[in-house]
Amino acid sequence: MLCIVDSCTDPYWNLSAEEYLLASVKEPVFRLWRNAPSVIVGRYQNAAAEINSDYVREHGTAVVRRLTGGGAVFHDLGNVNYTFADAKVPGEDTSAMFRRFTAPVIKALRGLGVDASLEGRNDLVIDGRKFSGNAVCVHGDRVLQHGTLLFSASVADLSGALNTRPEKFIGKSVQS
Repeated sequence: MLCIVDSCTDPYWNLSAEEYLLASVKEPVFRLWRNAPSVIVGRYQNAAAEINSDYVREHGTAVVRRLTGGGAVFHDLGNVNYTFADAKVPGEDTSAMFRRFTAPVIKALRGLGVDASLEGRNDLVIDGRKFSGNAVCVHGDRVLQHGTLLFSASVADLSGALNTRPEKFIGKSVQS
């Protein structure tokens, strides 16, 4: 497996590097990387509905579209991002892909004493609290899966840059 620790924090470069690794590198790849403050928008999302345009413009926050689906996420130097690119296993559905690629992340975190687990289809949690979202993209006979590990991101910038979608919280919060 090709292991890459990328020190570049340019979100445009980092998302382009993922596309290159998926389409052009045939061996398995694992990559760790971080982004300067940015909003990373899912492939099929309406960016205008997901981001607070005034906030990102005022703060010079980059907005970049990624190859994978899923919700918009905020990145800054308080996130560590990881990417796996590998051959697609025949008959493997996306749930199995998430299990395959999050397993080594969970194992590494548990080795550090962090009781992380996969919950639902694509979220890593500690004590039921999400700290990592994951997304997947299939390209021919290759699959890319990436995720974030939220360590010390600026919650003020995260909540300022993203529009909250109330439906994400229905049934997950205590009623006022």
